[in-house]
Amino acid sequence: MTLRLYDTATRSVRDFVPREAGKVGVYLCGLTLQAPPHIGHLRSGVNYDVLRRWLLVAGYEVTFVRNVTDIDDKILVKAGEQGRPFWSIAYANELILAESYRALNVLAPTYEPRATGHIPEMHELITKLIADGHAYPATDDSGDVYFDVASWPAYGSLSGQSPDAMQSAGDAPDRGKRDPRDFALWKGAKPDEPADAYWPSPWGLGRPGWHIECSAMCWRYLGPEFDIHGGGLDLTFPHHENEIAQSNAAGLPFARFWVHHGLLSIGGAKMGKSAGNALDLAYVDSLGVRPVELRYYYAAAHYRSVIDYSEDSLRDAATAYRRIEGFVQRATERVGAGQLGALPGGFVAAMDDDLNTSAALAVLQQQIRDGNTALSTGDDVTVRTTLAAVRAMLDILGIDPLDPAWTGGGHSDDLRAVVDSLVALALEQRAQARGRKDWAAADAVRDQLKLAGVVVEDTPQGPRWTIGEQD
Repeated sequence: MTLRLYDTATRSVRDFVPREAGKVGVYLCGLTLQAPPHIGHLRSGVNYDVLRRWLLVAGYEVTFVRNVTDIDDKILVKAGEQGRPFWSIAYANELILAESYRALNVLAPTYEPRATGHIPEMHELITKLIADGHAYPATDDSGDVYFDVASWPAYGSLSGQSPDAMQSAGDAPDRGKRDPRDFALWKGAKPDEPADAYWPSPWGLGRPGWHIECSAMCWRYLGPEFDIHGGGLDLTFPHHENEIAQSNAAGLPFARFWVHHGLLSIGGAKMGKSAGNALDLAYVDSLGVRPVELRYYYAAAHYRSVIDYSEDSLRDAATAYRRIEGFVQRATERVGAGQLGALPGGFVAAMDDDLNTSAALAVLQQQIRDGNTALSTGDDVTVRTTLAAVRAMLDILGIDPLDPAWTGGGHSDDLRAVVDSLVALALEQRAQARGRKDWAAADAVRDQLKLAGVVVEDTPQGPRWTIGEQD
């Protein structure tokens, strides 16, 4: 079975055939850096990380580009409110975003371009659009340059909207436009905006419009045509509609697949800073939910579905993941970690079916049930093969408990060793108390460990401890 993906442009699930055999180019619209990321933003990173991992395991060489927008109206507003340079705000939030992705075990992109680093490419595209009659400088001395929507008959095809029913683009005053629907490619310098937020151009000092940024970066890193363009469903219009119009009008074939993920809402409303309902990783941590459990929460839902956040649903996901983790730990204690095994056919079929992670997890759960039965009957051969298959599936989803990302690899190794030693000392004291039948002292040690977040489970192989709540 070949991978099939839902393509927004054709409104159908299609066989994925890359432009070049054995290679895949992916562009994911990243964050606009006016504020730190919330968990709605981070869903995007995880969803496309699963897609990337699935392409990699299929043997493709993947070039994965995820941009950041570091110049934008919203960032300039924040700069004015905070009395800081716009680039200071953007860079601070970029660092937080990178750390958040690392915390969620999202693979680093092949390239992560900033919009401000690609002004020359934007100028080149805009110049060509003007020359070909698809864009024009405003006649009001503003320095703005607009895309001429009426010059492109296919405008609206991605989102399915009729240009006749569209309202003003809303990204600049209508006075300089031929048509209110026209959108800004270049924004001339304004006296009420920061003096360091402009670049020279053939049309005067100014800065890029939001949409031209992504067209330029796609072109720079993936060429005139590439395989997959990703982003949130809310970007379909106007952002992606404008991207495809200006890119095609400039002679670029652009994306072969448009793959959009559903949003994470809260109480039925879109999560966002402006709505006052944005929740970040620190909030999730305050609930006692680990990043790996948040990642499982994202992966358990199909990427195109809407997730309506609630604390109960997040805690349920954390509990479900801890059961998976518990099997991996018990099986590893019995037969060793081993190597990743072959992926079950049902899992492969589910993932090839538009990344149906819900169906894939059903296959995983059945494997774990079989593995638990084998553990209880002492069938170590089945335990070993099941563990290998389970870990292979979890690796695709980025949530293998034995992955160094979750076991404290890197600079956390020293801290993990210290914790191991301290817990081992406490368990030795508990064992001595049990040996002399001082049950109160033994229970006190166990309870103190639990208060510190360490759960002790007595097994035939001796006490085993984990971080978090015991089911």
